[in-house]
Amino acid sequence: MAGVLDSVNQRTQLVGQNRLELLLFRLDGPQLYGINVFKVKEVLQCPNLTVMPKSSPVVRGVANIRGGTIPIMDLSMATGKQSLDNLKDSFVIITEYNMKIQGFLVRSVERIVNMNWEEIHPPPKGTGRDHYLTAVTRVDKKLVEIIDVEKILSEVSPTHEQISEGVITQEAQSKAVTKRVLICDDSSVARKQVTRCLETIGVEVVALNDGRQAYNYLRELLAEGKDPCKELLMIVSDIEMPEMDGYTLTAEIRADPRLEGLHILLHTSLSGVFNQAMVKKVGANDFLAKFRPDDLASRVIERINLSEGA
Repeated sequence: MAGVLDSVNQRTQLVGQNRLELLLFRLDGPQLYGINVFKVKEVLQCPNLTVMPKSSPVVRGVANIRGGTIPIMDLSMATGKQSLDNLKDSFVIITEYNMKIQGFLVRSVERIVNMNWEEIHPPPKGTGRDHYLTAVTRVDKKLVEIIDVEKILSEVSPTHEQISEGVITQEAQSKAVTKRVLICDDSSVARKQVTRCLETIGVEVVALNDGRQAYNYLRELLAEGKDPCKELLMIVSDIEMPEMDGYTLTAEIRADPRLEGLHILLHTSLSGVFNQAMVKKVGANDFLAKFRPDDLASRVIERINLSEGA
């Protein structure tokens, strides 16, 4: 266990190689769960928690860690199961999502495994709409469920999704109706957030679940004799996705002369630890941390104005 706890801060993300490292953990029961190490800042035994009145029941309390006050969420309770008991024997995974730091209470932490995104798959069909999975995989022939953390955070602490007044002009909306934007994100919550934002501007949205689907969509356009650079205003892509991550999607697009002119915005919750140099290395045009509706709307409107001026 000490090896896992000591190694988290020393790991380097294998970005650009369609690879990731998963930290495996358990809640109550034998089921294994995983979280991308790139989101993890620290793993520690559950500290003393101070209960906050009027907070969500999922928030078991706050803890003072490294001089900061961090909310600690019961991941078992957040996914519809019973709350974890015996906190002293439990662990907290400190994570950074969307420029916010929070801890997830878990029963135990197992180990770190190095995997290829091609080994990470969307949840099985028939899972239903109310599940909390963003992907599944297998490790040593055992099923590992990867939780849709963005869905949990949106339920516990909803993100402001409204675009501020004045960001969208009538001129931009009139130009937007002829534009189409391709978005890809494995989180159903994130897809809906981005789709609502872009539809408010007035553009048509094609929403797909991962980089592989997005790349196949582009190839289908080419097979139909269409020019994706003319068909699409831009691509808004998550980075962490099953089958093919956003870095690899970008690199594949840039490697094809017929696609290299596409404008790619990487839109991700990998905020504080994000390697800005990787955006340039794979050839993305821009990077934006989730989820800032005003900033996202502004980037899309900027593209609309540039396309009209061309």
